[in-house]
Formats: sequence, structure tokens, C-alpha cells
Amino acid sequence: MKKLFAALLFMLPLFLCAQEMEEGSIRYLVTHNWTKKMAAVDYISKQQRERIAYMWGNRSEWKVYTVLYFSATQSRYEDSEERAEPDDEGYSWRKDVYNIKRDFESNTIQDAIQLLGKTYVIEDTLIAPEWKILNDIKEVAGHVCMKAFLEDTLKQQKITAWFALDMPLSAGPERLCGLPGLILEVDVNDGAMLISADKIDLRKLDKELNMPKKLKGKRIKEAEYYALLKKHIEDRRKAEEPAFWGMRY
Repeated sequence: MKKLFAALLFMLPLFLCAQEMEEGSIRYLVTHNWTKKMAAVDYISKQQRERIAYMWGNRSEWKVYTVLYFSATQSRYEDSEERAEPDDEGYSWRKDVYNIKRDFESNTIQDAIQLLGKTYVIEDTLIAPEWKILNDIKEVAGHVCMKAFLEDTLKQQKITAWFALDMPLSAGPERLCGLPGLILEVDVNDGAMLISADKIDLRKLDKELNMPKKLKGKRIKEAEYYALLKKHIEDRRKAEEPAFWGMRY
């Protein structure tokens, strides 16, 4: 608790001036660790696990960039056109549709997400995850951040987030939001996926917060998307295949 009080006292002046600069973009470096992802899948037999490892090859991890555009009332998140691994070690990755919009003023979401080769547009009320805020603090990308924890029971993921105390906006990477500060780092399942801000650009935005005018895909609600994920995970479990094949981790 002493860490919490100390951090809040230290950051109080920054909270007072934060209203003047909260618009811009954040580039995240996303590191996927194949070995740790597979280790978290507890329903696959040893024989099937070995077959999958053989298909995958020797590469244990890969990195990509994503970008979050944000203002005091909105955010939009997508995969970046910029490549984190220019040489790519001979691998070629196809970019799936993934465009995440949050309007904190109207309390709504509009997400375009590709799942199993099909694109869905999720339009619904914004419901923030139920975070547990902890006392730990650390620095991420030059900002003092506080730790929060969330458990995704559907995907069986333990999610640790670090949010900036001096940037009191509720946005974050992927579909994460709902903390009293911008989320600058996320750790899923102890390093299976690590998302870390490596460039923050505070500037006036133009059209970056806008979703494409003509969103292609089937319109559904959040509950329908949840049901699609649930069925996909159940099907993969029966087939003894990783659930993260065909869906966003």
C-alpha cells in the first residue's frame, strides 16, 4: 500500500496537466512466444504436441508492431504496416482484419475482427473488464505505471497490464480498456504474448481515430462474438488442436 500512496503523490502534478496533452498514438511491439503458448494448452497429448511442433519448425517466437490512436474520448487500435522483423527469417505472415474502436463518451464499441477466415463487425455497448488493481509500480516507455490483473476464463488467459498514472485515459491495446490510465504493457500467460509500448507520439490527430467508412463483414453483438469464440475453442479442444489457431490470441 505504501507503494500506491507514494506513486499517487508523485504523479499528482502530472494528473493536473494531463488534460492538455492526451491525444496521439502509441506503437507497441508485440512478441508472440510459440513455446509458451503451447505450454498453456493442457488438453493436447504429447504425441499431438510433437506433431504440431514439427509442423511449426524451430522458430520459437515472432514479433509484430501494432498501433493505438487515442484522444480524451476515443481510441482505435490496429496492426501496423510497419514490420518489426524486416528480414522475417524467410517467413511470410498474412495480416488478418483487426480494427478495434472505443468511444468512451457514447460508451460504445465498433470492432472489425477476422475469425476463422470470416470478418465480423461487432457493434455494442462498451463493458469494461473487471480488473484487479495491484500496488506494484514500474516504468514503461518512460512512464510510471501501476499493475492490474485480469483473468479471461473463456480463453484461459491470465492477463497482467501496466497502466500509466500520468495518462488518465481508459484506452489500451487489443480489446483491453477500463483502467484509470493508458495501458502501456500487457503480459498474457507469463510471456506467451507480450505487448509493450516502445514509441509514444503526443500530437494532434486528423482522421486516425475514424473507422473505414464501409466496413465489410457480418454485423453482430458482443454476446454473439463470445458464442463464436466459445464454439471455436470447444471444437479445437475436441480435435486436440490449439485454440489460438484461427483466432486472435
